[in-house]
Amino acid sequence: MRSCKQGTTRAVLRWGPEINNRGPAMRIALLICCALLVSAPAVGTPLQAATAIDEYVRTHDPSYRWQLVSTKTEEGLTHLIVEFVSQRWLTPSEVDKPEWRHWLTIAVPDRVVSDVGLLFIGGGSNGRAAPDRAGAEVTAVARATSTVAAELRMVPNQPLIFHNDGQPRWEDDLIGYAWAQYLQSGEARWLPRNAMVKAAVRAMDTVTAAVASQETPNRVDRFVVAGASKRGWTTWLTGAMDERVIAIAPIVIDVLNAGISMRHHFAAYGFWAASIGNYVDHGIMQELDNPRLADLYQLVDPWHYRHRLHMPKYIVNSSGDQFFLPDSSRFYLNGLRGETYLRYVPNADHSLEGSDALAGLVAFHALIAQGQKPPQFSWRWDDATLMILTNDVPASVTLWQAHNSTARDFRLETLGRQYVAASVEQHGPGIYAIQVEVPESGWTAAFAELEYALAGDMTFKLSTDVRVFPDVLPHASRPPHLPASVTLSCVPTDRDGADKMLRGLGRSLQREGVASRTHTASARERVYLNWTPAKSLYDGGREIREQLNAAGCKAIHVQLESGKKITLPDLARP
Repeated sequence: MRSCKQGTTRAVLRWGPEINNRGPAMRIALLICCALLVSAPAVGTPLQAATAIDEYVRTHDPSYRWQLVSTKTEEGLTHLIVEFVSQRWLTPSEVDKPEWRHWLTIAVPDRVVSDVGLLFIGGGSNGRAAPDRAGAEVTAVARATSTVAAELRMVPNQPLIFHNDGQPRWEDDLIGYAWAQYLQSGEARWLPRNAMVKAAVRAMDTVTAAVASQETPNRVDRFVVAGASKRGWTTWLTGAMDERVIAIAPIVIDVLNAGISMRHHFAAYGFWAASIGNYVDHGIMQELDNPRLADLYQLVDPWHYRHRLHMPKYIVNSSGDQFFLPDSSRFYLNGLRGETYLRYVPNADHSLEGSDALAGLVAFHALIAQGQKPPQFSWRWDDATLMILTNDVPASVTLWQAHNSTARDFRLETLGRQYVAASVEQHGPGIYAIQVEVPESGWTAAFAELEYALAGDMTFKLSTDVRVFPDVLPHASRPPHLPASVTLSCVPTDRDGADKMLRGLGRSLQREGVASRTHTASARERVYLNWTPAKSLYDGGREIREQLNAAGCKAIHVQLESGKKITLPDLARP
């Protein structure tokens, strides 16, 4: 599957006699010529041969070990529960738990048909009791594909306490803290992605050894690697580090080419979304112009490893992600190499809760394990016209569109499930022509989804990229690097009472030393309270939210400002 941007590709085409006339067919053919095109080289930082992550992953660590804790047999399947130590990361003076421990659950079908296994990189906290079986998702993959499927848990190990500061840190707080250490020191050993990738590589070693050690041994020599969010980021880099990885499925990590992508985030919203608050709180987002942040991205951003990522890639993103904008793939999709398959899930956020995304992962893994190519199609956007050419006939093609009348914001948490489906019919054999209406006010996001029926009653959904119309960034001129402040807004039941209450809450924040200054504003039906935190961005926010809830306020939103100015709805496009 290949997307083509206007003006980035070229080809020589030979037309058959049926389209020698310069009629509608010729015009369509010209628009969809990307089906035969080879993308031009992507412009960007020169690619690296080896990095500090390579060195870290390849360095022998004598702490690596594993043991089979238990097995559980059920109809058609055996569960292996493995405890293993992947490495030691940092020193005891720098972190409270240098040794990384994991649970690794492996589902082994009674009849294994391929040496290709699935490794799903998962999260979770340390200190939990051993699981008694593999998770439902891994079990579903093993049963549906008759292949070994494993889940690596506790990536990263968490919570961790750094420098004896007494603050347990999870997820983005952990990573944001460590990134701040790198910005201060320039020492690559501080990057958690080193340890996360090494954990995945050691997990593949362990899966291979564990399944081979059973009374009925099986071989797992090659892997499809998948993971979501931070584990999706780790999926990309694991594919770049280990030749046993023959395909990857990174999920909801729509941020390759991160420096450009995050500037786009701010220029669209005019603020930082609350979901990336840990990176704002640790001062990362205020350092977009810092050369050392560029060095950090050079080390950890999969974009800089794209020369290694020739394997099939099934990229699963959400259209309503609270971290990333839906048109973020514009910054990396055409620069990727090898087979690339994309899916945006409509009306889903970062969690993908309630979606059918798992079915796509099962189908993708099955195709790779069987040595088959996923369905092939290509597309081209020409302004608001989308042309699709299918090599394999889809069961259906659907146009998904969402409209926001006041902001370039399609997050599920702010807009709701507003993507609307419309069936698309063929314009000609294997050809679909879609015209998206550009709104007179506000913004519209649109993409097409193709559903394929595969053998074994499997379905596989793919999509085009998401385009936003008009392609106007309402806050492109605002500086993103100013000291952060917090804005909390809501829709009150009593407007006059709410204004009074917010002013009172602001004075309370100042009296308690949480805020150095506060002010309020209102726009349309919403009221806003902004404050500059004395310490952390998170101080006082939960208490204010609770009081607003108690007062009957609805649709409470948080936005992290660059500077002291409240970002109000974009009532008119620039």
